[in-house]
Amino acid sequence: MMKLAVLTLLAGSAAAFAPSAQTGVVSSLSASDNPFAGELGAQPPLGFFDPLGLVASGDQAKFERLRFVELKHGRISQLAFLGYLATWSGYRLPGDINLEGTKFTDIGAGFNSLSDIGQSGIVQIVGFIGACEVGLWKQKEGSFPGDFSGSAVPVGFLGRKSEEDQYKLRAAELNQGRAAMMGILGVMVHEQLDGNPFIFFDGFAHVR
Repeated sequence: MMKLAVLTLLAGSAAAFAPSAQTGVVSSLSASDNPFAGELGAQPPLGFFDPLGLVASGDQAKFERLRFVELKHGRISQLAFLGYLATWSGYRLPGDINLEGTKFTDIGAGFNSLSDIGQSGIVQIVGFIGACEVGLWKQKEGSFPGDFSGSAVPVGFLGRKSEEDQYKLRAAELNQGRAAMMGILGVMVHEQLDGNPFIFFDGFAHVR
């Protein structure tokens, strides 16, 4: 069942990079031919990368929607990867996780945590994510995709940043989010393959 879940997530990741398919044959465009070749995210070493021609039509609304989804997936993946690393390293919050007396230290790492927290725990997590999605965090009208500075919960740049600094930070966030999407999928797959999500060292055998 868990392996099926991983395969489903892999398919979802592919959809994140290619959310919709175009009918017919997509002509190959060079970066200079595409209206979005100069947009944020066209960065070395790949530069502008759209092999499926998803935004070859020049549809601004479609591009901004795909960029919004990419940012959201990247932000979630960064949190997920850090959470994976922290829990597999043995870090836990103090105290109990529920009224029945289950402690945070009783919760395993990785996929084991899904069964350890129980159905009520999963419902709370899904409920919190749903609240963030529908009410707490909202895209600011008229701003760049992913700008939640107009939300009920304050989010945005720390301090007063110049436009140039904001652009650099947004570019860094895109790169880190892309890396995190690959990273979290990688550790999930490796955990299912041999029980060890981290391929470079095996000091986590005691964490289950």
